[in-house]
Amino acid sequence: MKLSRRTSAFLVAFGVWSWVIWPTFLRNFWKDPRSWDDGPTGFFTVHLVLVAVSLAFGTVIGVLGVRGLRAGRP
Repeated sequence: MKLSRRTSAFLVAFGVWSWVIWPTFLRNFWKDPRSWDDGPTGFFTVHLVLVAVSLAFGTVIGVLGVRGLRAGRP
């Protein structure tokens, strides 16, 4: 399957965006008082899983975009 340069660039941008947004979100909810009550709460655990999955998807999508850009080079 071939990806257009435009689609590949979009996928790379999505991957970069994921790595900008989700660590910031992690820092914010880490400081949230709802995250801790003699250890991590359910609130914290759910959001930590959300961040981990989103970063994994962002990484995979970004890698696909990079591979698409590389394959499209003459």
